[in-house]
Amino acid sequence: MANALTPAERASVRRDVVGVVVAVAAATAVSAVLEGVVSLTSQAMVYLFAVVAASYALDRVGAIASAVGAVTAFNFFFVPPRFTLEVEHRDNLIALAAMLAVALLVSTLSAALKRETAAARASDTRSRQLRELAAALLAAEGEHDVLRIGSGALAHAFAGPVHLVAAREGVVGDHTGIADDVARGLQCCVGEAAVLGPGTGRWPGLDAWYVPLGPRGNVVGAACVKPAVAADAVGREHAEAIAALVAQAIARLRLAAANLETRAALQRQHLQSTFLASVSHDLRTPLTAIVAAASSLQQQRSRLSAAEQERLLAAIVAEASHLSAVTENTLQLVRLAAGGEAMRLEWQSVEEIVGSVVARLRARPDGERIGVRIAPGLPLVRGDATLLGQLVANLLDNALKYSDGPVRLVACRLGKRLLVSVKDGGSGVREGEAERVFEPFYRGGGRTAATRGAGLGLALCKAIADVHGGSLAVGARPRGGSRFTLALPIEAQPEAALVA
Repeated sequence: MANALTPAERASVRRDVVGVVVAVAAATAVSAVLEGVVSLTSQAMVYLFAVVAASYALDRVGAIASAVGAVTAFNFFFVPPRFTLEVEHRDNLIALAAMLAVALLVSTLSAALKRETAAARASDTRSRQLRELAAALLAAEGEHDVLRIGSGALAHAFAGPVHLVAAREGVVGDHTGIADDVARGLQCCVGEAAVLGPGTGRWPGLDAWYVPLGPRGNVVGAACVKPAVAADAVGREHAEAIAALVAQAIARLRLAAANLETRAALQRQHLQSTFLASVSHDLRTPLTAIVAAASSLQQQRSRLSAAEQERLLAAIVAEASHLSAVTENTLQLVRLAAGGEAMRLEWQSVEEIVGSVVARLRARPDGERIGVRIAPGLPLVRGDATLLGQLVANLLDNALKYSDGPVRLVACRLGKRLLVSVKDGGSGVREGEAERVFEPFYRGGGRTAATRGAGLGLALCKAIADVHGGSLAVGARPRGGSRFTLALPIEAQPEAALVA
C-alpha cells in the first residue's frame, strides 16, 4: 500500500508518525518529571495538552493517532497497574475513557479549526491575487500583455501547466507550443462557452479544467488549468474568476480598438465631406475666373489690346496657381489624416529643404521680402523631404500673404530638437486663436478674413509636423507679428554624417 502512495503522500505519513511519537514522548517525559508532585489527573492534562498541540500541527489522521497514543501511553506508564494496559480500578477506566473522548473531540475540533484557518488564508490570498491581477490588467496596452499577465496569474495560483489563448469569432488564435489535445479542448471550450473538466458535469474524464474567457455570445478565449480535482470547487471558481478578469480586459481593449476605428472612419468621412465642400466653394471661384478669362481671350482676342490680353493671362496664371495650391493642400491633408501610404523617412538636410523652397518663392514678386538665417552645422533629421518642403513653403506663403514687411526664416538647434521659425510683422494671431488657426477651413478675422484662402495651409503644416513626431506652435512677437515654430526631434546621426 505504501508503494501506491506518491512521494508527497509518503512524506506526509512520515511527518505524522514522527509528530505523534514526539508529542507522546514529550508528554510522557514531562509527566515522569512531575510524578509524585502532582496528581494523576494533572498528568492526564499534560497528555491532553500534547494532543491539542499535535492536532494543530498534524492532519486529521495524525491528530486522532496522537489522541489514541496519548491515552495508551498514560495508561501504560502511570495508571496502576503500571507498565501494563490493564486498568485496576473502575474509576481509572472511566477516567481513561473520558480522556480518550476529550482527546478525540479536541483533536477533531483542532483539525477543523486548522482547515478553516487554511481556507481563510487561501481565500485571502486569492482575493489579493485577483486585486493585483485587476490592477495589472488595467495597465495592459495590448492583448499580448493581457495573455501574458493572465498566464502568470494562473501559473501562480495552480501547479500547472496552464495555457491561455485568445479567440476571435469562435476560433482559437495562435496556439503554438500547445499540445494538439489541449488545443482541441480549448477550441471545444470556446465553442460550448462552458467550463469543461472534473466536477463540471461536462467531459469529467479530462485531466484539466477548460475555462472560457467571457460569457456565451462573447467568448474571447479560453484557459487550460492543471491539476484539476473534481472536489476542488474553490480552485475551479478561482480559475473562473481569473478568466473573467482576463476576458474583461480583452473585451475592453477590443472595444477601444473598435471605437478608434469608428472614430477614424468618421474622421475620414468628415475629411471627405470637407474636401467636397472645398471643391464646391473654394475651387469654384478660381475655376470660374479661369474659364471667363480664357473665353474672353478665345472669343475677343482680336478686339483686346495687348495690355488687356496680358492682364487676362496673368489672371489665369494666378487663379490656376491658387487652384493648384488649394487642391494640393486638401489632398495632402486627406492623405495624412486618413493614414494613407507610409512616408519615405530618410535623412534630410534642413539647409537643402529651406534653400530649395526659398529659391522657388523668391521668384515671386513679393519673394524678395524673405530673409534666411541658418545656424552652421545643423544635424540631419529623419523625414519626408516633399512634406517638409511643403510645410516650410506654406508657412512662408502665409507670412508673405498676411504681412507687408520683411519675413524671416531662422533654423537652429535647441537641445535635442531642431527649430525652424518663420517670423512676420503682420497683425498677428488674436488671443484665443492659437490652437484654432491649425484647424481645417478655419479663418481668423481682420486681414486674414479679407485675404483669399481656403484655410488649409496651417492645418496641413500641423499634420505634417505631427506625422514627423514634431510640433508646430504659434506665438506673438514682442513688436507685433507672429512667429510659427516647427520643432523636429533630432535622432542619432548616421555614420556618414558623423564622419563629415
